[in-house]
Order: sequence, then structure tokens, then C-alpha cells
Amino acid sequence: MIGRLHQRFRALRVTLWTLIVPPTSWAAHFLFSYLWAAVRCAKTGRYVDAPAIFWGGTAAALLVILASGWIAWVQARIPGDHPPHESGTDSDRLRFLAYATLLLAGLSVIGVVFTALPVLFLRDCR
Repeated sequence: MIGRLHQRFRALRVTLWTLIVPPTSWAAHFLFSYLWAAVRCAKTGRYVDAPAIFWGGTAAALLVILASGWIAWVQARIPGDHPPHESGTDSDRLRFLAYATLLLAGLSVIGVVFTALPVLFLRDCR
């Protein structure tokens, strides 16, 4: 009983962290993208013509978001439990949070891609 309760608490803690990570990663990438665009337009700094840094930041944001989505996918597939929404148990609540994380991860990936595209194609800064 105590072991199962501890397992549920650990699963809830992991699920809550994964719920927070995708939008936070997107927000950090958003700020990074537009800071990069401002530096590139002002032509200041020695890294202006080094797109590898921007690609690295974009890849890091996508990897963190995808890892969070993968953890949520694993959390949503708890073996041995009843099917979702059958009895209103703690596992149903964890699965709801996991599915919400999957949706946030998907939206965050789209957000990172659409944030990166204008920065990549930015040429004239008038």
C-alpha cells in the first residue's frame, strides 16, 4: 500500500513537471529567437553571422519539449490500471494531466517552429 502510494506521488510529481516544461521551453525559445533577431538586425556582436548557435538553441528547445512529451506518453500508459474515465481514480487524474502535457508539447513544438521561421528568413531590418 505505501509503495503504491509512493509510486502514485512520484508519478504525479513527474507529470506536473512535464506539464510545466513545454510552455516554459517555448517561452524561453521565443525570447531567445527575438533577442537573436535583434542582435542580427543591429549587426552587433561577433556571433551575428553564426546561425549554428540559433539552430542549437532551437534544437535544444525541441529536444526538451519532445522529451517531456515522451515522459507524458509513458505516464499516460500506466500498465495494470483500469481504462481511462472508468472509475474516477487517481490514475484517471494522472492520465488527464499526461494527455494535457501531450497537447501542450504538440502546441509548443508548433510554437517553436513558427517562432524560428521568421528569424531564419529575416533579411531586411528596416
